[in-house]
Amino acid sequence: MTPAQQLPLSLPHRPQMTRADFLIGAANAEALGLIDSWPDWGVMSVMLSGPAGSGKTHLVEIWRARSNASVVTAADLDDSRVDRLIERGAVAVEDLHVRPFAEAALFHLLNLASERKASILLTSRIAAPALGVDLPDLASRLRAARAVELGAADDALLSAVLVKLFADRQLAVDAGVIDFVLQRMERSLEAANLLVEYLDREALAGGVPINRRLVARALTELFSTPLDGGAE
Repeated sequence: MTPAQQLPLSLPHRPQMTRADFLIGAANAEALGLIDSWPDWGVMSVMLSGPAGSGKTHLVEIWRARSNASVVTAADLDDSRVDRLIERGAVAVEDLHVRPFAEAALFHLLNLASERKASILLTSRIAAPALGVDLPDLASRLRAARAVELGAADDALLSAVLVKLFADRQLAVDAGVIDFVLQRMERSLEAANLLVEYLDREALAGGVPINRRLVARALTELFSTPLDGGAE
């Protein structure tokens, strides 16, 4: 190891997940408005769908803080947990796109929620009709849930997200570098998360600032996008 290199420590990174930290754009405004309107949903169950990194988990955390909901992933749901989960009057079930999960347990949860007037928030990377669940009654219940889709982020939202992700990691990045990233990166919030994680690790390991040259290398290695980093 040369003197200029440092060993990056595997410290856990915890993004801020409060309502104040949620960045609003055209892609997510409807979903956030729905979360903010609870408990006046007018329906018992809501399903948020959208790509990885679109903010579904952040919205679940905002709703958990607002409603005191229980939170479980679909893969961890089973009949033995349903009664306990519903006790708080609100339950979030995340990642319905990850298969397999106990369809009967989810159907039981939705039925119990209806009986007890509890709220259910579901999340998935794909919309309910495309989930392909085997249990017909569950498929019907999922289709009946109010569906809200989180769309693709525009430049304004992507820029704000990049600034926040760097700030969460206490990284100072020049505005020109942010613009350089925006002009070249894959247009998704998942890509923004991957890129910032990579830049944080590589900048620490190499003892270098996050500049255009490092960003160009990151984009090439992460997304197979060969770029000329240009002069600093």
